[in-house]
Amino acid sequence: MDTKYKTEGETAELWPSLPYEAWKETLDTLHMWTQIVGKVRMELSPPVNHWWHVTLYVTPRGLTTSSIPYQGRSFAVNFDFIDHHLYILTSDGTTKALPLIPRSVAASYREFMDCLHALGIDVTINTLPSEVRNPIRCDEDEVHASYDPVYAHRFWRVLVQTDTVLQRYRSPFLGKSSPVQFFWGGFDLALTVFSGRRAPERPGADRMTRESTSHEEISCGFWPGTDGFPIPAFYSYTSPEPPGLKTAAIRPAAASYNPEMEIFVLLYDDVRNASSPEQALLEFFQSTYEAGATLAKWDREALERSVV
Repeated sequence: MDTKYKTEGETAELWPSLPYEAWKETLDTLHMWTQIVGKVRMELSPPVNHWWHVTLYVTPRGLTTSSIPYQGRSFAVNFDFIDHHLYILTSDGTTKALPLIPRSVAASYREFMDCLHALGIDVTINTLPSEVRNPIRCDEDEVHASYDPVYAHRFWRVLVQTDTVLQRYRSPFLGKSSPVQFFWGGFDLALTVFSGRRAPERPGADRMTRESTSHEEISCGFWPGTDGFPIPAFYSYTSPEPPGLKTAAIRPAAASYNPEMEIFVLLYDDVRNASSPEQALLEFFQSTYEAGATLAKWDREALERSVV
């Protein structure tokens, strides 16, 4: 159903208000919880290029690890942002559930690991959080202890809508592309497409960066904000960035190039308040892709199919 046929209430529910400052403490706590779960997947899953074996995925109720192999069995860990529980489901039919409530990261870590052990799953993770400033080890973190179910639910609603638009955007692309996936390090939902060519080496890059940026790519997605950029926004970048991209014409008019982060940005509220949020967001993803792929001289004829 097009947004123009929806009531204001329906649109507000699909694209709810998500001001960064209103739920920052919950965001920071949830970020650490997803890191704990994601690191379990990382330790037990076979490596996949660009770190795709560590991510989470949007579900009709929250986020999931998908199936994780373990000693002839498998299990999955699911965040449920409707009933506000964390579920551990195993292939032999056993389950554990932890309530998502205000409590410290350290307490959540201990209970989660105890539940895994009770299910016969023993795993050790690096408890130092990734990609955050001033990290506190998860087994020692008594600072982050907030959980507002209203804002956790709103965040998930945004992920659901963004996931749908990203899948539609990816549909005509014939080349290598990632799944739509949630990166618990950067706490963002992303989709990446590739030209098929290797990218130049980055001197001095760490192992994570070398693996994640090994090939030419155009990536786009959503993040809910950080201390350095305290506004929820959609983003897009081309790597390596071709000459002329900074001044390329993109849509919609509210989108712009951020020279400090070297990415295109479209604020979430500009999408939310558009007459058709889905169309505005699709135009952003598509126009930034077209600009990057054209200027970087990708073989678009081979990589794309016509949309009738």
